[in-house]
Amino acid sequence: MLTAGPPPTTAVSPSARPRLAWLDAVRGLGSTAVMLEHMLYRFLPGLRPYWFNLGIYGVLVFFLVSGYVIPASLEHRGDVRAFWVGRLFRLYPLYLVVIAAVVAAAPIVPIRDDLTPDLAALAGHATMLVDVLGSPGVVETIWTLSYEMVFYLVVAALFVTGTHRRSGLWAAAFAAAALVVSVSVTVPALAPGPASLVTLAVFAAGFGCVAAGPGRVRTAGTLALGALAVTLVLLGGRTPWLGPAILAVMFIGTALYRWDAGRVSGPRAVAPAVVLLASVPFFATPSTWWAAPRVWITTVVLAGATFALGMAVRDRVVPRPLVWLGVISYSVYLVHVPLLKLFLTIVGDPARMPVITQAALAAAFVAVVLGVSALTYRYVERPMQRLGRRLARSLPAER
Repeated sequence: MLTAGPPPTTAVSPSARPRLAWLDAVRGLGSTAVMLEHMLYRFLPGLRPYWFNLGIYGVLVFFLVSGYVIPASLEHRGDVRAFWVGRLFRLYPLYLVVIAAVVAAAPIVPIRDDLTPDLAALAGHATMLVDVLGSPGVVETIWTLSYEMVFYLVVAALFVTGTHRRSGLWAAAFAAAALVVSVSVTVPALAPGPASLVTLAVFAAGFGCVAAGPGRVRTAGTLALGALAVTLVLLGGRTPWLGPAILAVMFIGTALYRWDAGRVSGPRAVAPAVVLLASVPFFATPSTWWAAPRVWITTVVLAGATFALGMAVRDRVVPRPLVWLGVISYSVYLVHVPLLKLFLTIVGDPARMPVITQAALAAAFVAVVLGVSALTYRYVERPMQRLGRRLARSLPAER
């Protein structure tokens, strides 16, 4: 999900760093779309679109941003350990704070009914791999973080093997895998219990090797983590074809970055992956309304068009509000569902209220989300990102 990229621009002046400003703006649109998807069926349900899915659109936009910036960040650092320090301090602090808040608020706002406190849930939340270990998340939106984590693991493995620059090829490979899985796999092929045990063991051993091992041991740990990630995404996802499709989207973002940098031959590098992605729903077993071919293709096209528009204006001044929304987008993404549940517990069911009241409550809810997100960004995200950068700089050079 959606939480990608180098540390967001901390100064929201769009003229200061326009190339990062456009990425922040695209993130802002993505987080807003996801929030609207979750709130519109409660407030003003008549405005919720069904010809495309706002939530899937938003996360696909996030995944394109991740693909564009994450490999570039790793290549710029040239250091797998420093890369992981930055990523973990970017993702985990707010993630843990929000989970703790949801658990603490359970007497007032019960935790979702479909979450079972078992090994899969424990392993999934500890590793951020809930969706590929067959467990719902304590917070509904954290399923996308599974694919963020998988992407990081795969990109790191490709980096240490020197195959990370073949982005178009990897995009097509994962899109083809999504097509194959859509035809051949209808339910997760991995048993959650054993998969969870193996995941915890490989995660601990792999990151131990990355953190403390010499060069070859570090490489072996990185490769083991990458192999685990690919196995889980192909065989463990709750919607089996969606995981490889998401990885294809992210590698499309990477290919677009390389095109932007003059390293590949433009859209031709991603055309095979795009065609394969568009074909997947025609073969997949129907599972949900947004996976219908017309809805899926429309959603993918709109996400791609949004990212393309961002690229087209990347050297221009970007409106301040969009940049600011991008800066706080991770907070918006994580806090809006818990706040929505709390808000509805307090005000009741808006669907029973007049439309004008629904509109007023919707505006109030958005204001609350933005206010809380600004606070969590300032007091949780930003300090921990700074700490992560300091720790990364203090690491000895890889050998």
